[in-house]
Amino acid sequence: MAKLFIKQAEQYAAGRPTYPAKLFEYIASKTPNHDLVWDVGTGTGQAAHSLTAHYTTVIATDTSPKQLDFATKHPNIHYRHTPPTMSIAEVEQTVAPQGSVDLVTIAQALHWFDLPSFYKNVRWVLKKPHGIIAAWCYTLPEVNSAIDAVLRRIYTTNFGPYWEAPRRFIDEEYKTIEFPFESIDEEGTITAFAAEKEMKFEDYLTYLRSWSSYQTAKGLGVELLSNEVIEELKKGWKEDGDMENDIKVAKFPIHLKIGKVGNNN
Repeated sequence: MAKLFIKQAEQYAAGRPTYPAKLFEYIASKTPNHDLVWDVGTGTGQAAHSLTAHYTTVIATDTSPKQLDFATKHPNIHYRHTPPTMSIAEVEQTVAPQGSVDLVTIAQALHWFDLPSFYKNVRWVLKKPHGIIAAWCYTLPEVNSAIDAVLRRIYTTNFGPYWEAPRRFIDEEYKTIEFPFESIDEEGTITAFAAEKEMKFEDYLTYLRSWSSYQTAKGLGVELLSNEVIEELKKGWKEDGDMENDIKVAKFPIHLKIGKVGNNN
């Protein structure tokens, strides 16, 4: 996973949306204690920073040191670089002792993980039986009907061939991803939240350029955001009467999976 985000780490930090406070309030309401959280695949720390409002200490890990270079600093966040997979001994040394973590969070990253290995570590590190794991993804931004229609089309036709296979789990809104934990909500996958980001048109393009598929194509000499595509997107952006440099609010639907470790994991 890390190699996909080396080149666009700065764009990733600048382009990604802010998760809503209500998402973290909801997740925090499910953990009896609020001492320690492990934010895995933290990237540039968007989720980690929000978690500090609810938990005393946040251990935020990522396999990409370049991403961590652009992470939001906070006295209660401890950023740590880790290998793609870790043994139990490495988890204890890098993250926390057995049964000491109240919550494990994974924002927009679970689909990249070696899930059997990762879930073994989650079961080991969470407090039993009430330790919580919460993983979420967000899908394509919604700005207005015109540009949204263009983006949905080029997402498939232009970007589609350059996505890594695990991206399909996001397209499927995490409904099909392996998640062997006790359900605490009947819905299974919850879509009751949305991330938002204020954007000018250039910010919108920065977000698209932060996609791993864009960087993969670029490395092969293919420019997915050609002048023609940009002009089409620009036309859609201005469909509702605003100018190109006006600020719009892009909404990213969030799909949350949340479960309890229980006693039998």
